[in-house]
Amino acid sequence: MLKYVLPLVLFIIMAVFLAIGLNLKPSEIPSPLLNKPAPVFAAPKLQAPQEKLSPADLKGQVWLFNVWASWCVSCREEHPVLNQLAQQKAVVIIGLNYKDDPAAAQTWLDTLGNPYTISIMDQDGRVGLDWGVYGVPETFVMDKKGIVRYKHTGPVMADDVQRIFLPLIAQLQAEAP
Repeated sequence: MLKYVLPLVLFIIMAVFLAIGLNLKPSEIPSPLLNKPAPVFAAPKLQAPQEKLSPADLKGQVWLFNVWASWCVSCREEHPVLNQLAQQKAVVIIGLNYKDDPAAAQTWLDTLGNPYTISIMDQDGRVGLDWGVYGVPETFVMDKKGIVRYKHTGPVMADDVQRIFLPLIAQLQAEAP
């Protein structure tokens, strides 16, 4: 009897885990950085590698931190949305070019448009590692004090901008520095 019941019990347990997994949303992967200061870095700018950018340079501003790469298919999907957001001038958008060839990244921006106020390079992936990046694209919303307020995993879509990003940006910009 046990030889028939045990496989049935294992099957039910596996089915429960599968059902739970199918209901998870990858864009809602929790980040240990939420409500904590941005990880410290000083990374070279894509267009001016001799210059560096750090989160301290952005204090007093609400900003988006978008992790992208020229080799990333999902980044190509979200890129027109970021270009539209940049045209609205609602927020400073900082790009983190992740594990990419700088020439390929620059060509990509020249061809598809450049939504970034500044894009920095992370060729070895250390900055991304500090930010807990699982993959590209990922986008973080930072407040005026440099605190991570939101993390979006996967491509940012137009609906996400309207429903999540613009209301949050407006709320954070209204707060005192």
